[in-house]
Amino acid sequence: MTGPSATEIIRGSTRLGSVPLVPEIRLYQASEPMSVWQHTERVTGRTGLDPPFWAFAWAGGQALARYLLDHPGTVTGRHVIDVASGSGLVAIAAVLAGAAAVTGYDIDPLAAAAITVNAEANGVTVPAVCADVLSEHGLPAPGTDVVLAADAFYEQDLATRVLEFLDRSHARGAAVLAGDFGRRYLPRARLVPLASYDVPGLRALEDADVKRTTVWTLRPGTPGRS
Repeated sequence: MTGPSATEIIRGSTRLGSVPLVPEIRLYQASEPMSVWQHTERVTGRTGLDPPFWAFAWAGGQALARYLLDHPGTVTGRHVIDVASGSGLVAIAAVLAGAAAVTGYDIDPLAAAAITVNAEANGVTVPAVCADVLSEHGLPAPGTDVVLAADAFYEQDLATRVLEFLDRSHARGAAVLAGDFGRRYLPRARLVPLASYDVPGLRALEDADVKRTTVWTLRPGTPGRS
């Protein structure tokens, strides 16, 4: 990437502030999507960049982060990965809840940088890996105890790949948790609800300011089938 560094782009287009449902955590957040997207393309001189998912605390991530902090035994002392990590909100919550180690994965280089910057803002360390772990034969790292995924069921192909990865992870002994308010491609038949939260402050991102959002775990079944 030419021009400003990823860290400069993140800090120059967002503001550090607390997360509505998880005020224990602060993130570099934008007020609305288009301005930060346009700013990033302008300062990098590039077009067609990925949407700035990393610049927001999405509903599923907030609910899952809240759940981890309220139920620390879910991750305490365990090795955790967070797929499609975005801002790193869920990964940061896992560290604060006592996980032994947490790694955030995302395919967007700016998201990987945002994970690092946001982790530092909360006094924790989250290694960020810019890689597609959802590839056809992708597997969680050896020793992974818990796999987290939030807001990953908004597009059909992505939802299919996420579910297949969660199935592969579960088959290798990892616990699986997902956060989602019920997007179109959420595989409800394969999931069991654990808790629900009213996530506020979403008017700029969703069709309502408050979204009732659920934390789910995987129901064993035919891998990849929704």
